[in-house]
Amino acid sequence: MYAPLRNNLKSLDIYLTFSPQPLWSGGTLNYGVRTLVSLGSWRLRVLRKVKRRVIFDSNFLFVPVQFKIDVFEAIEGLIGSFEPVVLSTTLEELQVLSKSGSKKVKREADLARLLASKCRVMNVEKGDEETCDDVILRVARELGCPVATNDRELRRRLRREGVATIFLREKSHLEVEGAI
Repeated sequence: MYAPLRNNLKSLDIYLTFSPQPLWSGGTLNYGVRTLVSLGSWRLRVLRKVKRRVIFDSNFLFVPVQFKIDVFEAIEGLIGSFEPVVLSTTLEELQVLSKSGSKKVKREADLARLLASKCRVMNVEKGDEETCDDVILRVARELGCPVATNDRELRRRLRREGVATIFLREKSHLEVEGAI
């Protein structure tokens, strides 16, 4: 009877806390807090680790095709467990690239769309005057998650906003810029 519970607790930290004030029930990007038992001022809390999200820009999805680097494995080596996220505007951008351009660009865009299928799709609205980079910047700022991109101008804008970036360095490995 306790075996399933014990297996589930491998990734959980349990704390017994004394707090005269009401327990903060929110969470940060990386942790979710849930109160299991509340007896007066004593509370049993479970702190559950949640995977980090990383937003992928369209040009970053071309890295495995062009440079033969497994970006998912490389990012996991840099920051640990993560959840890859592709915005709906990025998928639309890849769709346009796969329908126009040379044969090489079409083939690479199709492979990038295949890689994007391994990511969680986040539906976002694009404003009238907003570019895809503006949408990525807005969502990354709201969620507080890093962005994987090779776009120099987007990286500069993200740096100014204090958003961490993951990018390709020397066509051979990935690097993180900023605090994650």
